[in-house]
Amino acid sequence: MSALPTLLTDATVLAAATGFSYSVTLLGVALASVASRSPARRRDARATLTILLRRKPHE
Repeated sequence: MSALPTLLTDATVLAAATGFSYSVTLLGVALASVASRSPARRRDARATLTILLRRKPHE
């Protein structure tokens, strides 16, 4: 029996778990950038968001 379906299933689960954990991380940092009382923590959270949401410039 071919191992390809098993590998594809495992890869799909891994990709879904990675995407979910990245989304949860972004949500946590976004909440920290909005809800923190300290201006320094808000600045740090916004800087972290810019790193996580880094986009390539349009050509």
